[in-house]
Amino acid sequence: MPKCGAKFCHLPKTMTGAESTSLVIARGTCIPNAEEVDVPIKLYCNGDGEWMVPIGRCTCKAGYEPENNMACKACPAGMFKAHQGTGVCTQCPPNSRSTSEAAAICTCRNGYYRSDFDPSEVACTSVPSGPRNVISIVNETSIILEWHPPRDTGGRDDVTYNIVCKKCRSDRRSCSRCDDNVEFVPRQLGLTGTRVFISNLWAHTPYTFDIQAVNGVSNKSPFPPQHASVNITTNQAAPSTVLIMHQVSATMRSITLSWPQPEQPNGIILDYEIRYYEKLSRICIPEISSAMGSRPATDHSEYNSSMAKSQTNTARIDGLRPGMVYVVQVRARTVAGYGKYSGKMCFQTLTDDDYKSELREQLPLIAGSAAAGVVFIVSLVAISIVCSRKRAYSKEAVYSDKLQHYSTGRGSPGMKIYIDPFTYEDPNEAVREFAKEIDVSFVKIEEVIGAGEFGEVYKGRLKLPGKREIYVAIKTLKAGYSEKQRRDFLSEASIMGQFDHPNIIRLEGVVTKSRPVMIITEFMENGALDSFLRQNDGQFTVIQLVGMLRGIAAGMKYLAEMNYVHRDLAARNILVNSNLVCKVSDFGLSRYLQDDTSDPTYTSSLGGKIPVRWTAPEAIAYRKFTSASDVWSYGIVMWEVMSFGERPYWDMSNQDVINAIEQDYRLPPPMDCPAALHQLMLDCWQKDRNTRPRFAEIVNTLDKMIRNPASLKTVATITAVPSQPLLDRSIPDFTAFTSVEDWLSAIKMNQYRDSFLTAGFTSLQLVAQMTSEDLLRIGVTLAGHQKKILSSVQSMRVQMSQSPTAMA
Repeated sequence: MPKCGAKFCHLPKTMTGAESTSLVIARGTCIPNAEEVDVPIKLYCNGDGEWMVPIGRCTCKAGYEPENNMACKACPAGMFKAHQGTGVCTQCPPNSRSTSEAAAICTCRNGYYRSDFDPSEVACTSVPSGPRNVISIVNETSIILEWHPPRDTGGRDDVTYNIVCKKCRSDRRSCSRCDDNVEFVPRQLGLTGTRVFISNLWAHTPYTFDIQAVNGVSNKSPFPPQHASVNITTNQAAPSTVLIMHQVSATMRSITLSWPQPEQPNGIILDYEIRYYEKLSRICIPEISSAMGSRPATDHSEYNSSMAKSQTNTARIDGLRPGMVYVVQVRARTVAGYGKYSGKMCFQTLTDDDYKSELREQLPLIAGSAAAGVVFIVSLVAISIVCSRKRAYSKEAVYSDKLQHYSTGRGSPGMKIYIDPFTYEDPNEAVREFAKEIDVSFVKIEEVIGAGEFGEVYKGRLKLPGKREIYVAIKTLKAGYSEKQRRDFLSEASIMGQFDHPNIIRLEGVVTKSRPVMIITEFMENGALDSFLRQNDGQFTVIQLVGMLRGIAAGMKYLAEMNYVHRDLAARNILVNSNLVCKVSDFGLSRYLQDDTSDPTYTSSLGGKIPVRWTAPEAIAYRKFTSASDVWSYGIVMWEVMSFGERPYWDMSNQDVINAIEQDYRLPPPMDCPAALHQLMLDCWQKDRNTRPRFAEIVNTLDKMIRNPASLKTVATITAVPSQPLLDRSIPDFTAFTSVEDWLSAIKMNQYRDSFLTAGFTSLQLVAQMTSEDLLRIGVTLAGHQKKILSSVQSMRVQMSQSPTAMA
């Protein structure tokens, strides 16, 4: 080895034959486990055999440390050296390890990670645990979520939060991601704080929010982030904006307008408010949203605007001036208040010349209609004479009891009156007149959702040309039907097609030119009201229940004004959509024309079937069906709603119900039912049908309750019990019991025997003082069991007050 040398380098021998004064330049190499730094090593040796300062140098590789400045030694297991250089090996950072020598990096243990930006010298970290102590504050259709940070941050200080929003079905069995229009403040992802405000949710809708805690290594984990979940249900909210209005007709002094229901009614629409004013100029510029921050100039006449109200989505504005342009806006109201006004739209009354011109054009039509009307009236009289003569001899007498005829008795001027499809000689003509034919290619059947009287009922989709696709319910007529069955099946469409009200099920159309024959209606997501209430027992507030009742009453008021009598009003025939809007359905008359006693809901009598539990006494005894008998049925529906879908009169037989009603027995108030509502039920159950309230009065009464919730604070109590054995199937005679165990066995709640005795309720006198809090304390947590026991306790109190010595 020559005299010249360098650390961690091998040096070549001196070139022979060189002059003693010449400069030798040699290429050097690094020793094992060392690497060149910056530039290749070049060594200079002068003639005296002395190496000059070299260019370049060698240092130990990553994973190796210098030993005695002459060699590079491998780092032992458990230690590492991350970079090339003169540094020494160090212990692996926390949560990491090296299992072999010469490690340049320590790998993370299972469950620990480094982010892409973490240097190898730092410890491996883990994902955070979930947030803690989530608090939710619901305000109509917005929510505030607050939470505490995770107990374990995973060893990092870069924890942030993501909010996952899911909108659920009422039973929470399935959920889907929220709509894009839901707003999060300050944002949905990457929250650094522990609070978020969420708005633009749907009203009366269950939601689940997952609050995820994430940090810099969460994306390295194969598992989803830890989260905390909170379930909430939004409550009432004002309806969304009405998007457009249409002019139906105009005269010199009036305009008739219509508009669609808001896309998000957020509950039951109580009424609409129309604001209008005369436009000073005849030029009308529609109002557009101020996306650029500007606002349309205000017309000075706007300050003199007038107001009108409408119970439906149509209105006639009277008292206008001929030939003038009017600016009109409309907004909807629910129990939560008014929504925003629609944009300003312009409509014009007719001038005197316009009116005369229209009149000239319509004169031939009016004359022809008058002549046709005379012919029709003569024909109707002739038909009625023939029918009356046949009544005593023909089986069609059954029909004549069911028909609902033209009438002008209670309808308002110009009010459309219901026409019974069975008055048509050819029932198919009624279908063609009142129901739109739909090409079967526009209909997609998806799944069976039930069975109707004539065939299967499906959920499907309807896509009409130029319209958006919607979900629909599809009733089908099973194969092998008779012509009478086809007529009865389609008669429901002929009836529905005449109705247009937000609380009446809407007919989309029929399919009669292909098989199977179909009736297509709007789809109601929550199904029948009775089963919906049973599935959500105790989940709705009193004001929500009153809102549902108000919707049903509004639908029945509309039917009564059209002189239509439903005859089968019951919770099972009310459908509920995703916004808790209740709509009257089931307008088929065939059930009254068949002698079929397979359904215990109905009793066969005089060749037809009657839903006894829901039917007024005069309708059972004399077949006298009127709007007043529908009011009686509505009272039973009220009881069903307030009891969350219990069966009226429980397990009494139909004959027992008839006998009880005859003896003036009326259903007691359901548990926690406001006294004002039970009194309205009793008003509907007046024996004299002339003293029962009309549906218009019922709607007004419910509106007052909604506007004054304090009137619903007083809870009704059972004040009397019918004599035994009138209701021996539902309310036992407590004087016959000698022990708590006997009583529990009688009401089929014997599984709570030990709980009652352990809690100290060892006598019937003590049981009679029980409250709902006592039941919770001893472990009766099921709402249905609580209802049954408390109802029995209430009856026990009454019997004790009537006969205090009998149960001593």
